[in-house]
Amino acid sequence: MIRTVTITQDFELIKDLAVPELTAGDSLWYWIDFHNSNTDEIELLREPLHFHPLAIEDCIHTLQRPKLDYYEDHTFFVTQALNSSTMTRDEVDIFLGENFIVTFHHNPCPEIEEVYQRFTQTKNIEYWNPSLVFYHILDKMVDNYFPPVYQIEETLNEIDENSKGRTMEELLEDLFDTRHDLLSLRHTISPMRDLVYRIINSQRLPGIFERKEYFSDIHDHLLKLTEMIEANRELTTDIRDSYISLNSHETNHVMKVMTLFTTIFMPLTFIAGIYGMNFRYMPELGWKYGYFGALFLMFVIGTGMWLWFRKKGWFK
Repeated sequence: MIRTVTITQDFELIKDLAVPELTAGDSLWYWIDFHNSNTDEIELLREPLHFHPLAIEDCIHTLQRPKLDYYEDHTFFVTQALNSSTMTRDEVDIFLGENFIVTFHHNPCPEIEEVYQRFTQTKNIEYWNPSLVFYHILDKMVDNYFPPVYQIEETLNEIDENSKGRTMEELLEDLFDTRHDLLSLRHTISPMRDLVYRIINSQRLPGIFERKEYFSDIHDHLLKLTEMIEANRELTTDIRDSYISLNSHETNHVMKVMTLFTTIFMPLTFIAGIYGMNFRYMPELGWKYGYFGALFLMFVIGTGMWLWFRKKGWFK
């Protein structure tokens, strides 16, 4: 599907003109949006738009790393929008020229849709140009990075507090899922941060250079997001280590108690083993009170050892 918007020399907005009409006309500038395009529509990138074959190839093969490439009459940008519901990346390719902007994406892009509606409904059309459209799209992408990061912070707080009394296995499972989401976010945000840094320091993008402070604001947001992600990853590591240490402590405590009880029963088992050998000539077997004497001896030894271990604090 292709949507087009053109601005005439008289600042009149016209929608859905054919691509050949846009390139052959004398409009002030135009915006073409390719969404889930078929083969015939992709061919328009070659003719009549005359974009570089390498850039077209990057559009066809998705999940490229965010980057920018300079060509003779346009600049090609690869950006990544974030699908907050699935935590996956959606590639958005942008061709930016002096009098045009072309956006290309395979999946629905809420950021482009929001900017498109805002642009087509504005009353100050004379203030808009391709660089401003590019800024708003990029700004919306970065703004949509924040809700997943905030949601992860809330999840980590719930895991840390464990107010619902969940088991350690459940908490660790959620913790590792959260670490995976943070890794996915870092793989999206860090390259975008580097891309915006190149944009604001480029001398070959005059339209963007005029709005350098706006793009610098986007870069500041990406820096903040990067710091939040790194802080949350450190927090997940701390929580994981704490739970593992607690689990090890509980295991050691159980093993210690079991060892103490085993130690207590060792002399009792020894006594029972001696008098259970059934030899014919054992002096104590003929004693009238031998059975009760053996029980009493076992009781004294067991109780004495238990009291001594308790005094040492080994049952705590």
